[in-house]
Amino acid sequence: MTGQYTPKSLNSIMDKPGTNRVEAANNLIEAAGGKLLSMDSTASEGPGVLVIFDVPDPSAAPAISGTVVASVAIHNVNLIRLWTQDEIAKVRQTVSQLRGKYSQPGS
Repeated sequence: MTGQYTPKSLNSIMDKPGTNRVEAANNLIEAAGGKLLSMDSTASEGPGVLVIFDVPDPSAAPAISGTVVASVAIHNVNLIRLWTQDEIAKVRQTVSQLRGKYSQPGS
């Protein structure tokens, strides 16, 4: 998940530079049954954050991002589903089974 801090969040961070956003993210992700893997700052599109987390239930990811957005902490959120190589291997097997079952428009 990536996002940019809102002006309100940036002001809060500047007022309290020792604030621990990693702890806040970790608490939320763990409450959703997940695990925080990494959290890094970004600057390409304004002060922001890149958070990588793992959740066993795929619906937890949008719930986590929605909770953070609703708190007005970040905006311009981009939630990206990452696939492990084992998961991709299963996808490739399924694709192999489905080949020839679909006809493209005009055929």
